[in-house]
Amino acid sequence: MELREKFLSHGFTHLESLIVKDEVEELRVLYDYLLKDKKRTEGLRSDLSGGSGGPVEKITQIMRPSLIEPKLSKMNVYKQALNYAKLLLGSDMALDFDMLINKAPYTNTETPWHQDAAYWIKMPDKRAVSCWVALDDVYEANGCMWFIPKKKSTNILKHYAMPNKGALFCKTDTKEAQSIPLNSGGCTFHDGFTLHFSKGNSTNSRRRALILNFRPESMIVLEREQGVDHTGDREIRNKK
Repeated sequence: MELREKFLSHGFTHLESLIVKDEVEELRVLYDYLLKDKKRTEGLRSDLSGGSGGPVEKITQIMRPSLIEPKLSKMNVYKQALNYAKLLLGSDMALDFDMLINKAPYTNTETPWHQDAAYWIKMPDKRAVSCWVALDDVYEANGCMWFIPKKKSTNILKHYAMPNKGALFCKTDTKEAQSIPLNSGGCTFHDGFTLHFSKGNSTNSRRRALILNFRPESMIVLEREQGVDHTGDREIRNKK
């Protein structure tokens, strides 16, 4: 099935290779620098697990990393991902926000099932695509992405908030769930209504991911007019 056709019918698809190994290595250097720098990332950093400040963040999320380290947005991965976003959903797609999500070795904490649209305000144009780029080889045991093929409807399930400003989650039937293992440099694409999840990292390896989120330029303007720039507290904005 062609990339765009699968994305539109299932709500997700993937590429075996989005960027070359040399760029993966460059990204890892910047990524690790930001992970270690808790001062510069303060206010944009949280533990999606809902952890309350233990010695190790189980699921580190850093929002808008390219605001802290502008070198990121100049890298080829941003251009490549945007090109595919336009291929999948139209020429008016633009970068809304980026983020880093890291699962440290042996933390073994899942990212629960959820729909990204639960985090977003209601918009008249619902087109959106998230590009999840693997910076390490990913597989089920260290936290590769899982998806449930989307139905024709675009309903948002009821979501709940984990404690301590952790991730949102919902309850769903997972019998049709599919895992997408990737080599580093590969990526997945999913839309805002597609249910997705990842297992915890139970291995001694890293699991670093860069996520780039795209939507129509006009909808980004609408978000910013309403004060949404993806740097504030995590909350349920788009309810069932």
